[in-house]
Amino acid sequence: MPVFSLNEDIIFPPVELADESGILAVGGDLSEERLIEAYSRGIFPWYSPGEPILWWSPDPRFILYPKEIKVSRSMRQILKRETFTITFDQAFPEVIKNCSKPREDELGTWITDEMTDAYIKLHNVGLAHSVEAWQDGRLAGGLYGVSLGKTFFGESMFTHVSNASKACFIVLTRYLGEAGFPIIDCQVHTDHLASLGAHFIPRSDFLAVIESSIKEETLRGNWGTMATFTSTAGFNT
Repeated sequence: MPVFSLNEDIIFPPVELADESGILAVGGDLSEERLIEAYSRGIFPWYSPGEPILWWSPDPRFILYPKEIKVSRSMRQILKRETFTITFDQAFPEVIKNCSKPREDELGTWITDEMTDAYIKLHNVGLAHSVEAWQDGRLAGGLYGVSLGKTFFGESMFTHVSNASKACFIVLTRYLGEAGFPIIDCQVHTDHLASLGAHFIPRSDFLAVIESSIKEETLRGNWGTMATFTSTAGFNT
């Protein structure tokens, strides 16, 4: 366990002091101020119910550069046919609650009620965002994350219909790239995101990118009301 215990002060130790697994600190809370400070320094919370809050900054870091997104021919066809209707910030509470449900191969979830409430509050102040895939009027999949400056910090995704969450991620990546976001933080490795082009980079490289990008103006508010976030057009080639 890390030796750094957090108290009421919004202070984190240098990320270079994280242990080999990436754990940097324990304790504290999930207040808006602490979460913003954590993300701006490349730190995120991840813990199991009943445990104290654990704060992570793994090295290397799993990321995706929007310009390197890999879209298979089959996914291009799915997007071209508009198999799913993709929306932004239309069902954030439903998305995070679906993400919090245990997967078939898992016994529990790391998205606690405390964490759910904290990210809904971040969403309400325009800093946390969801992407939804709809099919026949039903929520087929989605994802959510935090946006600061020109960095998107991905948190979790879920799918009820094959390729639904993948469609969300591809559309999100396309528009973040168009909006000038140089990087998407994927935090830890998944085969799903690796197939889309995500890969590891040294933590120092990741921190260098976000140190600059979070100084840019944050695209704050409801992304669903922004014209550039309303269509899957452009996947015809």
